Amino acid sequence: MDISEVARRTGVPSSTLRFYEKKGLITATSPAGERRRFAPDVLDQLALIALGQAGGLSLDEIGAMLSPAGAPKVDRKVLSAKADEINATIKRLRAMSEGLRHAAECPAANHAQCPTFQRLLKVAAAGRLRQRRAPGNLTGWGG
Repeated sequence: MDISEVARRTGVPSSTLRFYEKKGLITATSPAGERRRFAPDVLDQLALIALGQAGGLSLDEIGAMLSPAGAPKVDRKVLSAKADEINATIKRLRAMSEGLRHAAECPAANHAQCPTFQRLLKVAAAGRLRQRRAPGNLTGWGG
């Protein structure tokens, strides 16, 4: 199938398909210089790429798991580490959500009078200070 058909069926722009081909994630079956054509299994490869990206994997990590034969070579350690990273992010975001919810619904007349809000401020400040002191952080600011 030609590149426009692949783009239409997957929703992946032609420019992205050419980029994926350049990175070696997918392979065209047509000779160089001709309109790009792909084997039908490119749809499965693109689905794997989309799944990997949704899971937070980089294109390099995804590429390492794709094989020319078509069967993915799943690196379980990479997937496990990525799952741990996602779980840590979820935990951090859940705590932030609960803190914001409390601040929005706090019965205290002023947030400065709310012990829970004051604890949240101290935790946030301590986290920011840890980021500022992190090794290799030359700017003095986190991130």
